[in-house]
Amino acid sequence: MENRHKNTLDQAVYRRQNAKKYRIIILLLAICLIVGVLDILTAASSPEYSLTTQEVLRSLLDPGQASPAAYVIEMKMRLPISLMALVVGFSLGTAGAVMQTILHNPLASPYTLGVGTAAGFGASLAIVLGLGSVATSAFAFAFAMLICLMIYLLGRKNVSSESLVLSGIACLFLFQALQALLQYGASETQNQSIVFWSFGSLQRVSWAKLLITTVVVTASIPLIFLDSWKYTALTMGDERAVSLGVNVARLKIKAFFLISLIVAVSVCFTGSIGFIGLAGPHIARMLAGEDQRFYFPVSALCGACILSLASVLSKLIQPGSVFPVGIVTSMIGVPFFFSFVFRMNRGRQH
Repeated sequence: MENRHKNTLDQAVYRRQNAKKYRIIILLLAICLIVGVLDILTAASSPEYSLTTQEVLRSLLDPGQASPAAYVIEMKMRLPISLMALVVGFSLGTAGAVMQTILHNPLASPYTLGVGTAAGFGASLAIVLGLGSVATSAFAFAFAMLICLMIYLLGRKNVSSESLVLSGIACLFLFQALQALLQYGASETQNQSIVFWSFGSLQRVSWAKLLITTVVVTASIPLIFLDSWKYTALTMGDERAVSLGVNVARLKIKAFFLISLIVAVSVCFTGSIGFIGLAGPHIARMLAGEDQRFYFPVSALCGACILSLASVLSKLIQPGSVFPVGIVTSMIGVPFFFSFVFRMNRGRQH
């Protein structure tokens, strides 16, 4: 009788914890919506191109009643940028959470492991070779996959997670150097495109690029979420996950492939955007814990909120111009990174 009462209490506590996490997800969805609308409202151009809140909502809810100027400004210019910030942030937040889980390292992310930089180098190489947009996407994907394959092979040789992160950072500097070499021999027009990749920007987004990114992310991320219980088992160690029936090798191959896909398609159209895949998962871990059923969605939504907020800030730093969003995320991410390192050191001391 006593054991039954204890089990009932445990189940009640478990349900309350899950209900709290669902509320967090709903709250983050609302924040994404609010910041997305704020991104549309925020203008970097002259005041005559500004839109009121009523005009934005009218254009979104009833486009037929919007004025022609408001419709063009919002639907052709601002809305694709706002949606792309949410989609790319969602994908990078997910990629960072998956990497930190399978590598058992809180510093792992597409940026710190060089995946984003490698994809940017691949895109830059295609630009210098004069290839089209399809080849640019293919090159970005191929180089992102190359880094993920290297990380996976090192992991199979039982290399420590710290060594994997250091190897990724070394690859980051390598591909940055190779990209600088490309810029040295490139034409002025090619250099402008390469600089776009290296800074990261949402200003060249179109509905076609948004559609491609959304389709890839929508097709890939549910495949990650469906394996949430396997990733949760993986947090207890590879051997423990195997004992629970998880094919760890297959799971990691699938994860690296999907990460390469969503990171490559994001970098293809927005350039290299750092720290989203690092900050989003850490905030999610504080909010949702290590249960990957909640950790992955919360991390994705945190990434979307951060990048959308960075898009807003990029238009407010200097009135009349737009700062590359990659610079803004770095300005946000570097202090966060240092605070995390100091927090880790304090934890070890105690």
